[in-house]
Amino acid sequence: MKQLGPPVVAALIGLLLWELLARGLHVEPWLLPPPSTVARAAFAARAELLGATLTTGTTAFLGFSLSAVVGVSLGVVLSRSRLLERGFYPYALLLQTVPIVAIAPLLVLWFGIGPRAVTASAFIVSVFPVVTGTLSGLRSVDPALHDLFTLYGSSRTRRLLWLELPSAAFSIATGLRVASGLAVIGAVVGEFVAGFAEGRPGLGIVVMSSYRQLRTDVLFGAVFCSTLLGLALFSFVGVFSHLYLRKWHVAEKDPR
Repeated sequence: MKQLGPPVVAALIGLLLWELLARGLHVEPWLLPPPSTVARAAFAARAELLGATLTTGTTAFLGFSLSAVVGVSLGVVLSRSRLLERGFYPYALLLQTVPIVAIAPLLVLWFGIGPRAVTASAFIVSVFPVVTGTLSGLRSVDPALHDLFTLYGSSRTRRLLWLELPSAAFSIATGLRVASGLAVIGAVVGEFVAGFAEGRPGLGIVVMSSYRQLRTDVLFGAVFCSTLLGLALFSFVGVFSHLYLRKWHVAEKDPR
């Protein structure tokens, strides 16, 4: 209750003010519908929103999983050599600075319209925090522990598996948490351009179609579903990182 109470109360107050202002100022429903109207519209379109959430969630999870594997691997490779880091790290940064909307048409040309282009969009947006977290964690290992492993003649593989990766686990988990939310953003933005070739449309398509039809209440419902999707993926990563780190990492231990 101490953790969930304040945000729940703040959300209820915000929704109440939104409801009162929208109705008191007689705002047009197509411009800013009150929360009660959004709730009714979302419930009426629940089948459409649920299918779109599953579609977007699948591509976001695939893009996030790919960024986790590639990001950690690339971070490990770059940590092996300062020369490699200086040579390739700027290009990893480039993936974060280039607007995904600008290169989304290229993804359609390369991967075609459909989930592959959307997955690629989610991957491009979310991979950089994983690379940064992994590289930062591996560079921050206690030098005294390195000296201890050197004293016992440990190989580079054993040093990586038993010292560097466990020491960098918290930084990697932090990068994965950031990447989980970005993957959902990348998937939704990718759907704006990549669309869908077959099957159910994603949340990005629902947002665009609702916007064109001035179904603002359904649009808000789709935005809410994308928010819940990002929160779910973030919580998924948080739970697993907590289960792994809680027994030995000070940041995850219960202060009680």
